[in-house]
Amino acid sequence: MSILVCGSMAYDSIMVFQDRFSNHILPEQIHILNVSFFVPELRREFGGCAGNIAYNLKLLGSEPLIMATVGDDAGPYRERLQALGLRQDYVRGVPGTFTAQAFITTDLDDNQITAFHPGAMMQSHLNDAGQAEGVRLAIVSPDGRDGMLRHAEGLAAAGVPFIFDPGQALPILSGDELLRCLQLATYCTVNDYEARLMSEKTGRSIEQLANEVDGLVVTLGAEGSRVHADGAAVIIPAVEADAVVDPTGCGDAYRAGLLHGLSQGWDWVRTGRLAAVMGAIKIAHRGGQNHAPTRADIAARYLAAFGEALW
Repeated sequence: MSILVCGSMAYDSIMVFQDRFSNHILPEQIHILNVSFFVPELRREFGGCAGNIAYNLKLLGSEPLIMATVGDDAGPYRERLQALGLRQDYVRGVPGTFTAQAFITTDLDDNQITAFHPGAMMQSHLNDAGQAEGVRLAIVSPDGRDGMLRHAEGLAAAGVPFIFDPGQALPILSGDELLRCLQLATYCTVNDYEARLMSEKTGRSIEQLANEVDGLVVTLGAEGSRVHADGAAVIIPAVEADAVVDPTGCGDAYRAGLLHGLSQGWDWVRTGRLAAVMGAIKIAHRGGQNHAPTRADIAARYLAAFGEALW
């Protein structure tokens, strides 16, 4: 039995501008903006929510199944998945498209200018999560709008418990659509900003939204996370990282911890603590998939943070 990970697969092209944007963007000329930044440093990372979550689940010893849509340029990503031992049964190629990709330029003050091309991600509705075989748990993470809605309906109809993870797709989902997905889902996870936005769009308080699912997880950055379940709130402390290098993909690492814990039948405290450990490990590395702890490493971090054995 596998964990189905529905969401995006993407390339992240990250460039560093060795200056400050403010030195080259003139406020009085913003109406005729035409600038060019010389970026000698460039790296390309494998990313996307589904790719990142599945990568972390594999580190934990789970057997994830990715459900995503990719373009004609997906060859390097597919080769990576094969090398990692990640199955591609439901990674669908969409001819005539590019794989989703973000082009991110960062200056010396860590300001960012990002352009995102969704590409094949917009065809995610071509997949049907309800038809996936051998699935015991799933997550619907940011993807094409129609795909997210179809996956939620399909998983609920198939009786598969799943986490609804709207993330950066929140702005493209209406209040009614968000509420419908919550009602179909078993769990939901958002950060504190997303929780407020979801509350505003649905007209429901966080407590009311929590009543729609068995567990609503709200991450709070360096302050840890809060799990609303059974009419109470469980506070999960953050785990101190070895270094704060890059937050990209930290939320996905955290979600992998949630999925692994839930699939093992753990309580919220143990599950949330593992999620916090995974986020702390990831933030000390650049990119969403460049950390490579063993299960023994993860267990050691858990023991050091919480004084108890993980497995």
